[in-house]
Amino acid sequence: MALRKRPWQNVTGDLIGCVMHARFYSSKVDFNKLRPMILKRIESRAKDYPVRGMVPVAQEVLRARAALYQGVSTLLNVFPVMTCKFCPEVYIGEKGHLIQTCCGYKRRAKNRVHEWISGGLNDILVPVETFHLQNMFQDVIKHQQRFDFDRVPAVVELCWQAGANPYDEDMCSSNWNLENVSTAIEGAESLSPHELNLIANRTLRAWEILRTGVQKLLLVYSAKVCKYCSEVHVGPSGHKARLCGVFKYESWRGAHFWEKAEVDDLVPPKLVWKRRPQDPLVLVDAHRDFYGHAPAVVDLCTQAGIIAPTKYHCMMKVQGLSGPAQLKV
Repeated sequence: MALRKRPWQNVTGDLIGCVMHARFYSSKVDFNKLRPMILKRIESRAKDYPVRGMVPVAQEVLRARAALYQGVSTLLNVFPVMTCKFCPEVYIGEKGHLIQTCCGYKRRAKNRVHEWISGGLNDILVPVETFHLQNMFQDVIKHQQRFDFDRVPAVVELCWQAGANPYDEDMCSSNWNLENVSTAIEGAESLSPHELNLIANRTLRAWEILRTGVQKLLLVYSAKVCKYCSEVHVGPSGHKARLCGVFKYESWRGAHFWEKAEVDDLVPPKLVWKRRPQDPLVLVDAHRDFYGHAPAVVDLCTQAGIIAPTKYHCMMKVQGLSGPAQLKV
């Protein structure tokens, strides 16, 4: 009796026949001849940068950055800032909150109460540095070349590539490395409430101008951020320095995984818990779902008596309840 053929055997035979009669084509492109054409195209593209229309935007960003650092440094002499000893948590107030959100350090247990210490400027305005490029379309920085290039603030590098000169005295930021320079106004402790209000208003305006300007520049100039760490590179392509701590012991030895950077990657908002007038003096963990958040700069400026922009009200839960006790009223 003849055996019946199974359907999958017919399909397999057809596939084998197709493979045997298929013709394979190999690419005959000579990449050695294409390389000069590619380099010439890159050089011709570099002539279009910097874009003239974006130079005033970059200059405005540098001026806003200088005003922001000066305003925050002045307000920090009046309003205390606390930071956790074991995690990046920050709180603006004389005493830290009791919300159990500490992520711990090494073998410490997570979701613990924070251990607060005095904070500083870098806790409010988180420094983000990147490699300074000699020109926008230079060769990719290799791992062994990582010490041959200076590290500068990412916003300054972005404005640098956009045509602004950070050393220009008209930019009010001859010392562009403002993280290590004391820019506070002298005698800030003796300022009147009205003067503090004016400084806070100017600081918050500089914060908004800085973020809006960086967003405009990112529409024209490329910036990359690592998918697994906070490393930022301003330029068409990321560098090859193996600095990613997440994959330190993996086979690719700390290589970054680049993706498009956003405003928050270059200017981190640093969200903090916002204490409202209806909240208790010390925020407790039991009512954490009722509290709101705000960027650290916005919360610091509101401490001086100004009203936050309406776009932050939803995040801050301005009209929200302070806890379950108010639900019974």
